[in-house]
Amino acid sequence: MDQPMNIFQALLVSHRTQRELSARLLEAKPATDECQRVFEELKAELAAHETAEERCFYVPLMQHDEAMDLSRHGIAEHHEMDEMVEHLEEVDPHAAEWQECCRKLCAKIEHHLTEEEQKFFPQAGEVLTEEQKLSLARDYEAEFTTLRIKQEA
Repeated sequence: MDQPMNIFQALLVSHRTQRELSARLLEAKPATDECQRVFEELKAELAAHETAEERCFYVPLMQHDEAMDLSRHGIAEHHEMDEMVEHLEEVDPHAAEWQECCRKLCAKIEHHLTEEEQKFFPQAGEVLTEEQKLSLARDYEAEFTTLRIKQEA
């Protein structure tokens, strides 16, 4: 039987998806149906991941003083990315600004994911028990799946 994923492994699944979608978005020709489809897919992935991650990872970690600042920082970066997505939705996809905003969003996503994986995960790993890591993964996966199903409905 396969070992169940811990919270870090579960989060990495979405991190890989976000990186793949970011790369596809940057490669897509601007103002095309393909570009819009990839943007919508990335937007949905980010929204579900952020919400599930905040509810099932950051909030529980805030119970630990040593993880409070990183949790707040991570949530603040989610808010920044949300604002960048909202701005992109308002910009004309034919304008040069759209592509520049797109590059900035993808760079911000990469910065955030790298920071989580290299700084936050190791620190969180020190304060969470093995059972908490498994329990949080189950909670995160259930929340993420529920949010994606609601998006598609």
